[in-house]
Amino acid sequence: PDHQAMLETAARRYATFWDTGNEALARAALAVNFIDKTPPEGRKQGLEGALLASRAFRTAVPDLRCEVEQMIIAGDRVVSHLHFRGHFTGTFGKLSGKGQSVDFIATDIYQIEQGKITANWHIEDNLTLMKQLGAL
Repeated sequence: PDHQAMLETAARRYATFWDTGNEALARAALAVNFIDKTPPEGRKQGLEGALLASRAFRTAVPDLRCEVEQMIIAGDRVVSHLHFRGHFTGTFGKLSGKGQSVDFIATDIYQIEQGKITANWHIEDNLTLMKQLGAL
């Protein structure tokens, strides 16, 4: 497969992991030496951090969906603009959801080597998310 297709495949695998919670997709997308360059406070590094984050998110928002709004591929990088949606029907820390809508965006920048994501710089609209969860 051509270089660009290989990069897109890795990025789409990772987005589909966030869309479905299927951890096999995260394992397929991320390199063994994967580094989260912008981890939130308390998040474990590497694959384990991503898996734990997804599980925690799905505990709060069991019907979480993640749509790729746009993807830009350049060199060894993919920029992914993600749109997360769902309903807060689970638990988030001490908060219990009452079915509130969750709807926010995130942008990821992946560095990809040999078809695997080796690094991710990401930013989420956490202010919107925390307001929607009632955590603020």
